[in-house]
Amino acid sequence: MFAAVIPAQNEDLHIREVINNLLQLSLDLIIPVVNGSQDQTLNICLSFSSPKLHILHTPLPLGIDIPRAAGAHFAYQMGAQGVLFIDGDMNGDLCLPLQQLINSIKSGTDCALTNCYPYIQSRHPLARKVLKYREVLNREINLFHQLGLASPSHGPHAISRLLLDSIPVTTLAIPPLEITCAQITGLRVHVAAAIPHLLLGSREKSPLHNKMVAETIIGDCLEALAFLKGTIPDRKEKGILYDGYHSSRRFDLLEGFLNDQGIIQIFHLGK
Repeated sequence: MFAAVIPAQNEDLHIREVINNLLQLSLDLIIPVVNGSQDQTLNICLSFSSPKLHILHTPLPLGIDIPRAAGAHFAYQMGAQGVLFIDGDMNGDLCLPLQQLINSIKSGTDCALTNCYPYIQSRHPLARKVLKYREVLNREINLFHQLGLASPSHGPHAISRLLLDSIPVTTLAIPPLEITCAQITGLRVHVAAAIPHLLLGSREKSPLHNKMVAETIIGDCLEALAFLKGTIPDRKEKGILYDGYHSSRRFDLLEGFLNDQGIIQIFHLGK
């Protein structure tokens, strides 16, 4: 059994196409995690008749990456042997690379990543800064020769059930920590697909949002590096705090869901 998890907040312009694309793939479960939405995202998900859909919903925003962990936990409970992650705005023509990620997990990979920079190109200074930290981390965990600049922070990726058995599901909410724990545990981490960023279909974001995401990823890399060194997690470097959206991650709500508290509502369209 293979599942797809779709974090979705206010994605009513994109979520239908994302789900339709996933319905073309060899998936058994499709799990939109609709959180903090004030538009029609939930209603669009509910409009599908496929029994593959299981919708997790909370009116509260869970924060960046938390929906991945919640969806993966639910998929694990349902018996999934692998989980594919794709954001609710990634409505590009991605069926082939997504299937490549699925196939990689089925072939024995535990964490299959997407290379979103397959070509040398001119990059914004902010992107260059983020990529520098991703490179530092990938080198420190001895995976740069395999991954290059790829990271579960960027683009679709997939994981195995063995990964979920081996590392805490909460690490999925800090993607650089996910691959760090996977590597330390001896799991297999590989790049299985290539999708140039511009082809993901993601909507254009504001400069402020891009800055916040960049700071989040940099801070996540710093946390992962601290974990690797066995020191206290720290999102500071040279006196600069890289918090970004980290403070809005609702780990409390995730813990409640993991402990079977009724924080997130579940809709199964097959019933």
